Amino acid sequence: MAIDIGLLILRLVVGLSFMAHGAQKLFGWFGGYGPKGTGGWMESVGIKPGVAIAVLSGLMELVGGLLLAAGFLTVLGAALITLTMLGAIVKVHGRNGYWSTANGYEYNLLLIAVAVALALTGAGAYSLDAVISN
Repeated sequence: MAIDIGLLILRLVVGLSFMAHGAQKLFGWFGGYGPKGTGGWMESVGIKPGVAIAVLSGLMELVGGLLLAAGFLTVLGAALITLTMLGAIVKVHGRNGYWSTANGYEYNLLLIAVAVALALTGAGAYSLDAVISN
């Protein structure tokens, strides 16, 4: 039971955080800049076409976070989160080294590790995946 509660906590915190980040990019919610503002920033760091990539990454974060939080199609949700974070590492953070204090990829790698671990272990008993499989 403790393992399942631990998995639920991980899924909810990481999944809901990704949903919020996706909503920032897509809708400008939670202090975000929406597709145009996020896209403009992306273009300023060399990611083009900025608005299209902002929408795509926002969708991946929103959907991936929703799936992870619900524990539904957990492997797909984890894959979407992992791909988003790999993109952030390749395009933004990787050149800055490891440490997040230098805008490095430390935090992105941590999120990838959580997503991959959840994909490998499964979402746990308190998930839609568990309900559907029984």
